[in-house]
Amino acid sequence: MPSRLSDRVLPDVQRRTLAELTDDLDLASGDARSKESAFWTMLVLSAVIATAGVLADSTATVIGAMIIAPLSTPIMGIALGIAKQDPKATSRAVRFVLLGATSVVLVGVAFALVLPGSFDLLGNSQIAGRTSPGLFDLVAAVATGFAGAIALARRDVAAVLPGVAISISLVPPLAVVGVCLGQGSLTLAIGALVLFASNLLALVLAGTLVFTAVGYSAEAREARPPSRRKAYLTISLLLFVVIIPLLANTAATYLVTFFTGRVQTTAEEWLSPIAGASVQGVDFTSNQIVVQIQTPGGLPPVADLVAELEGEIPNGIAIVVTTAVGQVIEAGIVGGE
Repeated sequence: MPSRLSDRVLPDVQRRTLAELTDDLDLASGDARSKESAFWTMLVLSAVIATAGVLADSTATVIGAMIIAPLSTPIMGIALGIAKQDPKATSRAVRFVLLGATSVVLVGVAFALVLPGSFDLLGNSQIAGRTSPGLFDLVAAVATGFAGAIALARRDVAAVLPGVAISISLVPPLAVVGVCLGQGSLTLAIGALVLFASNLLALVLAGTLVFTAVGYSAEAREARPPSRRKAYLTISLLLFVVIIPLLANTAATYLVTFFTGRVQTTAEEWLSPIAGASVQGVDFTSNQIVVQIQTPGGLPPVADLVAELEGEIPNGIAIVVTTAVGQVIEAGIVGGE
């Protein structure tokens, strides 16, 4: 019997039947041909829209792709299959997810083939933001998974599903994987793939917990012995594997932010004797820190900057100073004498 908490989350009057939920999430049930046609059509279109939006650095376009992307359907189908302890339904959903993900990546690769070799991947915010996932991305994905599973199980909150689609990033990171692979950047592609994998596992874990807690698991296994512990253990282990790189990346991001902030402060003090000079930015790339400076004239000795940074940042990091001369030139008046 569902607990008092599950009754509050999913009142009986709003609870969808297991048959209704299965029909929505199992692409091989009911009119399978029509479901598969709709799935592949919308998936390819969402992949094209997402890739174009990523390359155009357009947030609105990427959000549009998220709304129409159907990839969350088989992912939640995996969760329902696990909750029902139905290996066949689970494997069918996994197959749709793997083939769908591969299709989106291939669309991204195709777009990348027409990009110039000088295309700056990290200069694009849509790409940069999806190649360095952190722990907070996983937290958001888990919360989104709970919201999506509850919305699917209730009759009265289906209107929130577009918001859930926007909250979870599935197709855009796969498009980024394809673009980065097409541009030969394996490291960035792996970063985007980790984001997709963490979101996928978070959705499956949250969906499995919700579908089990509200009684679908008990309803489906009346004639079968329970095996929930094994399913939960498998998903938890997979999620743990994804958490490790996310934790490492989060720690690295904080360290980079901390050290670049120190360099920014030190560089501003070093520049203070030069009137009109300013630090335009500090970037950490590989094993060097690049300090971008705009100045109307000369600079203090750069050796002084390096000396002042000793003890402020780890040893062995190279400091590179790039300058731009800021001059104001009165050119005249157009049309004047």
